[in-house]
Amino acid sequence: MTTALTQLLGTALPLIQAPMAGVQGSALALAVGRAGALGSLPCAMLAPQQLRDELTVMAASGLPYNVNFFCHTPPVPDAAREAAWRAALAPYYAEFSLDIASVPAGPGRVPFSAEAADLLAEFKPPVLSFHFGLPAPQLLARAKAWGAFVLSSATTVREALWLEEHGADAIIAQGLEAGGHRGHFLSMDLSEQMGTFALLPQVVAAVRVPVIAAGGMADATSVRAAMALGAAGVQVGTAYLCADEATTTPLHRAALQSEAARHTVLTNLFTGRPARGIVNRVMRELGGNAAEHFATGLGAAAPAFPLATAAMAPLRAAAEKAGRTDFTPLWSGQNASGCRSAPAAEITRALAAGFGAAASGA
Repeated sequence: MTTALTQLLGTALPLIQAPMAGVQGSALALAVGRAGALGSLPCAMLAPQQLRDELTVMAASGLPYNVNFFCHTPPVPDAAREAAWRAALAPYYAEFSLDIASVPAGPGRVPFSAEAADLLAEFKPPVLSFHFGLPAPQLLARAKAWGAFVLSSATTVREALWLEEHGADAIIAQGLEAGGHRGHFLSMDLSEQMGTFALLPQVVAAVRVPVIAAGGMADATSVRAAMALGAAGVQVGTAYLCADEATTTPLHRAALQSEAARHTVLTNLFTGRPARGIVNRVMRELGGNAAEHFATGLGAAAPAFPLATAAMAPLRAAAEKAGRTDFTPLWSGQNASGCRSAPAAEITRALAAGFGAAASGA
């Protein structure tokens, strides 16, 4: 099918595979691209050489593709908050006979930078997407200069208007159902967040640029509903988590395909910023009192994003080695019903039925 968005993206379908750091690389993005949709490469956790290697693979395919970066402002380390965080985690370290004093502090994720822009300029990716706003104007201008089509996530109408005003070519309306990190950047008040089908038509009415629906897109029916509400296209993440080409761990895959996937909450315990995942032990025990936890899942002790990651990582590794997901960020949207083990092309074709057309080039 041909729409305004497919012409802008250079794809056969107005469907974007959501970039999912830590559970995918170029293999998934390429498989989705070959099926007619836009494959995405998450870049926030890639070292420079890893980024170069992945971009080389993507560029060699001849397919349109999206590269995604975060736009957060790195926080100033807070020694008192870090000490409180480590104190909260100390009993778990003792449980696994780990030395918490030996864990170095580190960000885990880096924002879009001049160095990243230098590297991207060699490859000139056709689509560039951002989470947590947009980069500094001079960096955005560089991307525009090589012809990049720029996307960014909005979780409120106010954010959508801001993105349009500051240079986004299209807006991803990220509903509260979406898995992984919330894209909010103008306000940290989670009470302002709303579901996809409440947010989407409001954003469509407020802006002139194309609007892409994200959050809860699990099958052809939900895709069709988003398009009926004015979406120019959809972005899908959770449904691809168990794709053959994803690098999602067996433990995470098992959780996604179990009853546990029906209970997700927002938590800042893994990175320091609200993100939606399947409830596990550490979320239950450190998320605050029951009412607070199940409303927000936010643990007061966690350092600011992305500094919480460093101290959590050894616990995750130790627990996973024992076959447990007590400290694993089991990212998932609220609707994991479409998450199944299958080739990415097959998943893409099933979603594409919502557009009234089948994916091509499987």
